[in-house]
Amino acid sequence: MMKKLYFVITILFFSISSFGQDDVEAIGFSEALKAHLKKYNVQSDIAYNNNDKQKGQILFDSLVAHHLVGTQFEDYTLKSFEKRKIKLSSFKKPVFILTYASWCIPSKGEIPALNKLAQKYAKDVQFVILFWDKKYQVKKIARKFNHNITVCYAHESYKNDALIVAHLKHTLGFPTSYFLDKDLKVVNIKRGGAQPDKKSSYVKAYTMNYNTFREGLGSLLIDKNITQEQLTTN
Repeated sequence: MMKKLYFVITILFFSISSFGQDDVEAIGFSEALKAHLKKYNVQSDIAYNNNDKQKGQILFDSLVAHHLVGTQFEDYTLKSFEKRKIKLSSFKKPVFILTYASWCIPSKGEIPALNKLAQKYAKDVQFVILFWDKKYQVKKIARKFNHNITVCYAHESYKNDALIVAHLKHTLGFPTSYFLDKDLKVVNIKRGGAQPDKKSSYVKAYTMNYNTFREGLGSLLIDKNITQEQLTTN
């Protein structure tokens, strides 16, 4: 009886130890990309060449869910438009990063939707817009974002930007949304905003973008009941 009890306790001890060890030693985000991106790209190219956007989205979601969620994001140093450098870890709260390029025009209602969400949830989440551009190229569009959004930029030609450009821009492309917890663990990754039809009204386009970004933020703010909030056009 004692031997059996000892055996059970030993198994439980190693199970708990292994759980804690896995939690602490999460694989790095860039390592996971390196291991799985090539296969994803091959399959994704086939899907899009066949004009099968649904299959392409399924492949992206599968890559994120099975290989990227739970990985450790790098503690990148970002260059903000306010002329200061910021490490992601300095925010001390969950981070939402949306990557853009100045020539990639956001859809109708997208920036106003982001501004509204940033105004509402700035205390709980750090909003970051990261442009793959030189500073002067971002200057005009940066003014359109709410003051609660940290607008940053990175470019291949800038010193120390090679790593973040290689890890993010040249892997999952843009626009891409990254949702990170306060310890910089990947909670979710999505494509950018909604894609409303060009004929959609401003109200409908705004609502679609608001709900798209709100859904992503819900993974960071589960205790805030944000998942219950949804705008309608009715």
